[in-house]
This record gives sequence, C-alpha cells and structure tokens, in this order.
Amino acid sequence: MRKLVFLTCSIAFLIGVASAQMRSGNAFFGYSYYNSTNLSSPLFNRATTNGWEASVEGKILPFMGVVADLDGHFGSQNVSTCGQGCGQFRSAVSQYNYLFGSRVSVSVAKFRPFAEVLIGGSHVNVHLLSSGTSFATAVGGGFDYKVMRLLGWRLQADYVHTHFFNAKQNNIRVSTGIVVRF
Repeated sequence: MRKLVFLTCSIAFLIGVASAQMRSGNAFFGYSYYNSTNLSSPLFNRATTNGWEASVEGKILPFMGVVADLDGHFGSQNVSTCGQGCGQFRSAVSQYNYLFGSRVSVSVAKFRPFAEVLIGGSHVNVHLLSSGTSFATAVGGGFDYKVMRLLGWRLQADYVHTHFFNAKQNNIRVSTGIVVRF
C-alpha cells in the first residue's frame, strides 16, 4: 500500500513539474483533405479522401513545441486484387494517422508560420479487401492567423509517407480549421 501511495504522489509531483515547464500551447481541430497514392496499384489514379485533423502542441521553448497529431480520412477508390491488368472496382476506404514530433514557429504580427516533422503510425481499411498498419512520417508547415486573443485560424499542408500492402504511398494532406491557444 505504501508503494502505491508513493507512486501516486511521485506521478502527481512529476506532472506538476512538467506542467510548470510548459510555457503555452494550442489545440487545433478542422477539415482535412488527403490525396494519396492508390493503395492497390500506384498505376491507378490517385485517391482523394476527406476527413478531420486534430492536434495539440505544448511549447517547450518560445519557438519550439511538441505535437500530437491525429487525423481520419474517408472516401472510396478504385482497387484491384491482382494489379493493373485485372478488373477494378470501387471500395470504401478509411485511413487514420497517429503522428508525434516537433514544431518550430515564430510569431509575426497576427501570423504564426510553423514547420513540423512528425513520426508515428497509420492504419488503413480497404473495406472490401483488407486492412493494414504502417509506419508513417510527415513533413510540412503552415500558419496560424490570430483572430482573437485565444482564437485563431490555421492553414497547413503536409507530405505524409506510408507503406501499405508492399507499396509506398506518397500523400499530401491539407487542413484548415480553428486553433484555440492556451
């Protein structure tokens, strides 16, 4: 019982110390457009899906933050079970990315341009065929526009790289939405 009390007190103390180090941050939620390499064959047309993106950033230095970024995209694309020469059909597709990393930014008047590098995982579900999980990386940037003291608007674009079903996917993600600063 004493070990549990000691562990609980230690965790509470460390959370307090960590939050004291956090200078500021922001939370983002908005619409996201995702353009990706076709999952069943890169020779098919690129696939486009729509969805959402959410992220939370905690500043560790005035110009650098740590980011957790999640998104979900939904749509359909042409797929084939045997490559380009076989018949193709449409299948519903959903993809989720779970990314973490760093973001550098600087405030200039009402604008805050930023650049980010994120790593993590991605999960795709091609509803008529199969699903898979892949390592994912994202590199990109954007800017926040300060609307009010605690409220802003974000526009960002990222290059997201995944590797599903023995093929590389080179994806573009463009997102826009509301930023709440704290």
